[in-house]
Amino acid sequence: MTPGAEAPGPRRRGRPSRTAATTGPDARTRILAAARTEFAERGYDKTSIRGIAKAAEVDAALVHHYFGTKDEVFAAAIEVSFEPALEIPAILAGGTQDVGERLARYFIAVWENPASRAPLLAVMRSALTHEAAAKVLRGFVLRRLLGRIAEQLDVPDATFRAELAASHMVGIAVLRYVLRAEPLASADPEKIIAMVAPTLQRYLTDPSTGPDGPGTSSLSDK
Repeated sequence: MTPGAEAPGPRRRGRPSRTAATTGPDARTRILAAARTEFAERGYDKTSIRGIAKAAEVDAALVHHYFGTKDEVFAAAIEVSFEPALEIPAILAGGTQDVGERLARYFIAVWENPASRAPLLAVMRSALTHEAAAKVLRGFVLRRLLGRIAEQLDVPDATFRAELAASHMVGIAVLRYVLRAEPLASADPEKIIAMVAPTLQRYLTDPSTGPDGPGTSSLSDK
């Protein structure tokens, strides 16, 4: 240090250091990739913001800067696996006639893809054992994915319909991919899609589907 120069003070808490490793357009991508790996390998309970930052080779404050809390990082890790913003227009394309099949095909394809299956397995296992993880997963599936689909279909009782569809698809994911229950675990994906699609179609478009019974539409979540 130069004689007479003032010693540098400690860095302020919460402010990430601005180095090549922690700034730039790929910093957020690296953090998210590290988060997916950490959640997949360690589960929700044992994953920490500090651990994610270390794996991404960034300051922990940068993780907070981009994502906020651990729950929000977890939600982002779920979303990048499903990429709902990219897929919802495709699911809704072509009207409502085959929306159940398109949704079933999309959901099964995400789980059958080895790149997205590992982090999703971690998500599902965490949700089965940890309430905070379950809350994040429910919020994502209902609001970010199925809720948006139901609302755009312009049907009564959109939230109720989304919950029915979510319960069906999450149940399949648990039995097939987490518990590996046979014969579902070994069934051909096309067979699953063919059998599930009509049920999803009914949940999302049948006017008689509603919490008050056939022919009712007393609720509106549009």
